[in-house]
Amino acid sequence: MEVPYIVAVKRHSLEDGPGIRSVVFFKGCPLRCVFCQNPETQDPRPEIAFYEERCLRCGKCAAACPRVIAEESLSDGRPSGRCRACCKCVQACPGGALVSIGRQYRVEDLVELLLCDEDYYRRSGGGVTFSGGECTMFPAYVVAVAVALKARGVHLAVETCGEFSASLFCESLLPFFDLIYFDLKVADPREHQACTGRDNSRIFGSLALLARCAADRLRVRIPVVPGVTLSEGNFAGLIRQLRTCGLHGAILLPYNPLGLQMAMRLQRDQPRVMKRAQARGCASVEIVAQAEAPTRRSSTKFMTAAEFADATTLFERIARAICTADPSLPAGSEAR
Repeated sequence: MEVPYIVAVKRHSLEDGPGIRSVVFFKGCPLRCVFCQNPETQDPRPEIAFYEERCLRCGKCAAACPRVIAEESLSDGRPSGRCRACCKCVQACPGGALVSIGRQYRVEDLVELLLCDEDYYRRSGGGVTFSGGECTMFPAYVVAVAVALKARGVHLAVETCGEFSASLFCESLLPFFDLIYFDLKVADPREHQACTGRDNSRIFGSLALLARCAADRLRVRIPVVPGVTLSEGNFAGLIRQLRTCGLHGAILLPYNPLGLQMAMRLQRDQPRVMKRAQARGCASVEIVAQAEAPTRRSSTKFMTAAEFADATTLFERIARAICTADPSLPAGSEAR
């Protein structure tokens, strides 16, 4: 069984499912979204992030590097492409400017950590959410952890991009998940390829299968990214795809630009997305793609309230127009 690297285990989360939850961020994802909020979860291998503002320019990292690349790559505190993430420079850094990303947990150790908050889960109606990255890249490991947690009655949720074998997911992973957050991004296959590195045929296939066999557990989400997913044409395409699958709703998520900083710390190319999102409180709005009033729930995200309000208004208008033009809804359960 492949033991994946895990970026973090976020305890006491209130944003990744019902109640108080622990969120496991797996390292590794089949997509390379240009607007990724957590770029440190894309590569399945361990990495080293450089926090330039903490660097003391002492040179201890270069002295600790066991490879010949010390002078060329670590003189300014930045690991080069030849770095193998042995983390000797991390251990030597007195200012905490170099941070290792990713660690491995034995199944029993991760389960033990997650069960530390078992009482919180029970009292709040919470549980554990598998996120990432893409946890479905490591099905055997996820199943092993899920079996142990389900034996204790823990509610399990998954956040997925949908780029997986739908038949394998339904056979091995679906029986353990009480809730599935399924992210859709771009409707046009060529645009999806340009923005994520892959087309969306497999993703839409996975969505259709889950809509048939687990619609009551399925929650579709759409990140609102200015210049990428936020357009009338894209919203219309995604709404039509939902209706084709018999799904009548989606949750809009305001763009969070925190990934821009992490991408630079990992020496990645800066994503081609909006660079100027300011940190403000706004609402995460659930939009039902039918001619009815949307329900709203508050959340704190990074995007101006006005921008997000305009996006939700646009989505509502398109959804109502599509539903009015074709009032016959396909059979299927409504995903809320």
